[in-house]
Amino acid sequence: MNPILTVSELTKDIKQTLEEKFDQISVQGEISNFKAHVSGHWYFSLKDANASISCTMWKGFNSYVFFTPQDGMKVTLNGKISVYPPRGNYQVDVRSMKPSGVGELQAAFEALKQKLSDEGLFDEKFKKEVPEFPKKIGVITAIDGAAFRDMISVAERRFPLVEIVIAPSKVQGSGAAQTIAKSIRALNQQKDIDVIIVGRGGGSIEDLWAFNEEIVARAIFESQIPIISGVGHEIDFTIADFVSDLRAPTPSAAMELATPRKEDFFAFIGEFSYTSTQNLVELCSRSKGRISEILNSYGFRLPIDIVRKNFQNVDNISYRLFQNMDRKILVKNGKLSLLTKSIEAHDVNKSLRKGFVLVKQDSEFVTRASKLDKKKKTTLAFYDDNVDVKIKD
Repeated sequence: MNPILTVSELTKDIKQTLEEKFDQISVQGEISNFKAHVSGHWYFSLKDANASISCTMWKGFNSYVFFTPQDGMKVTLNGKISVYPPRGNYQVDVRSMKPSGVGELQAAFEALKQKLSDEGLFDEKFKKEVPEFPKKIGVITAIDGAAFRDMISVAERRFPLVEIVIAPSKVQGSGAAQTIAKSIRALNQQKDIDVIIVGRGGGSIEDLWAFNEEIVARAIFESQIPIISGVGHEIDFTIADFVSDLRAPTPSAAMELATPRKEDFFAFIGEFSYTSTQNLVELCSRSKGRISEILNSYGFRLPIDIVRKNFQNVDNISYRLFQNMDRKILVKNGKLSLLTKSIEAHDVNKSLRKGFVLVKQDSEFVTRASKLDKKKKTTLAFYDDNVDVKIKD
């Protein structure tokens, strides 16, 4: 006879079987019910015409995704099958994600463009005027990129008196949109910046995607400082171009629009800063590789799985807690409304306003004729005033 298993034992066997057999998978489908939790983790479903499967992507992995997933977008996922024992559900533990072709990114681009246009973010009435003679220009780009060097060259040639304030940012890949938006807000904290240039060199739609993210578009729109966008080549258009106060076809052209023409400029660029940045990037890259090797070793796998399971438990508990709080508040508000209406229904002033009168003797209301003492002082309480009267037989 087959041994009798507990639910936990059966789930454990299923978990081991699935996770060992499907430890490396690639799957393609359409995203639905996408939710970015406050914890930074992503929860969504991947579906096709006949089936659907739950997916999770932890914060440590989704930070490498260069675009923001949207419902309806077709993607290709790489990861493994995992089992969540408290519910007995299996799901895809996603390690990497990419769009299934350029068409998906173009569709997402058009959808966001239409949404922001309907909200008025592209309207001319919101465009700010770029100053003719700026004293200080903020530049948001990759400090080690060719676009940055080209802009500095243009500034040196055209208007050497201008001061350039650099806000180094990632302009491609995961986290680039967040760093660009953060740099825009940081430059807005400085009250002496006259104009900001947001730019990078040319590339594919994937390379330029950071400038098609909603977070960047809203940061540009909310900026109190005029912004010139100079992204890609002349044929490249991004969401940032439509929101910015002025669009330039290239980063160099953006600097030309921001500066008046001057013939002389004291040419100096900090080679040490550039070299140090390169060295720091190389050091970080080597250290990152070493840390990745350690974290992927066997000794770290089991603790990480336990932590991720508890992350999901915390997310579920917090969701139920907020739901219960909302329900209790709704019930209390209903009871409060009923009590308020009951109090209003017994309001004496409403009766007096209709023409009724209250009779007082010795500061007490007389409610029956038999209790009326004709010898005492009597007061009639009307809605608008009190009147003292004498009662005669």
